Amino acid sequence: MADQAPTEQVANLHLDEVTGERVSKSELKKRQKQRERDAKKQEKAAAAPPKPAAKKTSTEADEKELTPNQYFEIRSRAITKLIETKDPYPYPHKFHRDYDLNNLVKEYGHLKSGEHDKSRTLSVAGRIYNKRASGNKLLFYDIRGNNGVKVQIMCQAQEVREGAPSFEKQHDHIRRGDIIGVVGYAGRTAPKTKLEKGEEGELSVFATEVILLSPCLHQLPDEYYGFKDQEQRYRKRYLDLIMNPKTAQTYRTRTKIIKYIRSYLDNAGFEEVETPILNQIAGGATAKPFESHLNDYNMDVFLRIAPELPLKMLIVGEYDKVYEIGRLFRNEGADLTHNPEFTTCEFYEAYADFNDLMHRTEELVSGLVKQLTGSYVTTFTTQHGETYTVNWEAPWRRVEMIPALEEATGEKFPPGDQLHTDETREWLKGVMKKVNVVCPEPQTTARMLDRLTGEFIEETAVNPTFITEHPKIMSPLAKDHRSKVGLTERFEAFVCKKEIANAYTELNQPFEQRLRFEEQARQKAQGDDEAQMIDETFLNALEYGLPPTAGWGLGIDRLVMFLTNNYSIKEVLLFPFMNPEQKKEKLPAEIEAEGAEAPQVHVEGIPHK
Repeated sequence: MADQAPTEQVANLHLDEVTGERVSKSELKKRQKQRERDAKKQEKAAAAPPKPAAKKTSTEADEKELTPNQYFEIRSRAITKLIETKDPYPYPHKFHRDYDLNNLVKEYGHLKSGEHDKSRTLSVAGRIYNKRASGNKLLFYDIRGNNGVKVQIMCQAQEVREGAPSFEKQHDHIRRGDIIGVVGYAGRTAPKTKLEKGEEGELSVFATEVILLSPCLHQLPDEYYGFKDQEQRYRKRYLDLIMNPKTAQTYRTRTKIIKYIRSYLDNAGFEEVETPILNQIAGGATAKPFESHLNDYNMDVFLRIAPELPLKMLIVGEYDKVYEIGRLFRNEGADLTHNPEFTTCEFYEAYADFNDLMHRTEELVSGLVKQLTGSYVTTFTTQHGETYTVNWEAPWRRVEMIPALEEATGEKFPPGDQLHTDETREWLKGVMKKVNVVCPEPQTTARMLDRLTGEFIEETAVNPTFITEHPKIMSPLAKDHRSKVGLTERFEAFVCKKEIANAYTELNQPFEQRLRFEEQARQKAQGDDEAQMIDETFLNALEYGLPPTAGWGLGIDRLVMFLTNNYSIKEVLLFPFMNPEQKKEKLPAEIEAEGAEAPQVHVEGIPHK
């Protein structure tokens, strides 16, 4: 029996003619049915029309794997070809945008899922932030237009208007980052997933035509990781604005702040003027200027460090109230709160004094904060993560400088009329040593007093604080205090331990002003590059008579920092000054081999102000 078993098994097997194998009857039937199904699929696939959309999607998916340089080269070639063929021309001269996306929700928000309003044709435009395909004939774009308003564009092949290019021709060459024009109508989508949850579809513009207005040749940063590199954000602010809505919001807030200040001053009867940026003498503030040269006049000139002196000359010339909002330039350190060029507002008001300006400062800034935020209370977070809660509501705290320093140091200061002497300067050096406060050279009396103020008074000024009655030696343009010898009618406003404003009753006595300028010249001789020069033109103007006047200056950049919660001034300047971008650093071994020193990387420091 055992010898016959293999013969019986072979008799029960059947030949598979495709493979030549002998298999059981059931296995053969299974294989035959599978081959029939495969043959039908092949016939169906052969009879089906080509699928251009599938090819397009595959191409775009492949592009995501390219390096930035590869993408730029391929995209540039594609756009160059469109420029040559003009099919379509990728940089049209004009697109008639007639609808503001800010109004979309207000005017069409009432539409329910699946409803449309075809009674009005909308022409909108914006940059593509996302592109999604759902099948061959349906595309979605997320665009931002009209200063950052986001809206969904729904594109269906059956909606292409008569006379427009085909659906594929409109969309094949469009990529994320491109700027497009869209002609269509408002409506609300009706996705099953949302309807099943009882949610409304998304309010959208249903496109009947999409036109490429300006292609983006570079890959936009990934949506998930974003564009976060701080230095690159500063260097490529245009890309920062594209990718980070918070950045754009900061600068729109800055615009609102400047508009409010201008409106307040206009309504208070001030007149806006413009004064020179190039000056023969750098005056009006204690700061180191930028120098330049005028070839036609063979003359050295300075970029202005303050508009104060020409503005006061206008008060001499019968202007009662003047102001200027503009850029100043100071050749000093750059750090988290300082930039070589910055924006200020300065105004001068005849027949006012520093007490009037303290009230005006409270009224202007407190009103601004209330208008901007709806409250008087804001928060500010430092670079170290410390958060301040700031109450801007008037009245603000007032601190007299010399009494506060006496209390902090435990020392009785010399009388005000002795603060300018060499004896006082030597005495102050001892006080600095006692309280462990360092003042870099030159150690003039004014600089040491400023250091002590920064250490002991400014550090307490989180809520808005007026530091008042500075010594004359620190205030060469301020008027003597009417009752305190050696002091001036001056205040500085501090918030979050930083100065935002400076004001005083103006010195209008030409003889005293000359003496003050001469004292500044003495400090410059001692090595203080920031001391002011003698300005004979301004002194001559004073000799014609400057009425009792008060002057005021506000650092707009710093105010914007506090009201937008940014601890770096570079976050509130559209184009902050940056060091030239360094090339890729060589390895230490390569540097040593060349006998060169490693490049030094600038590290920001934070002075007390």
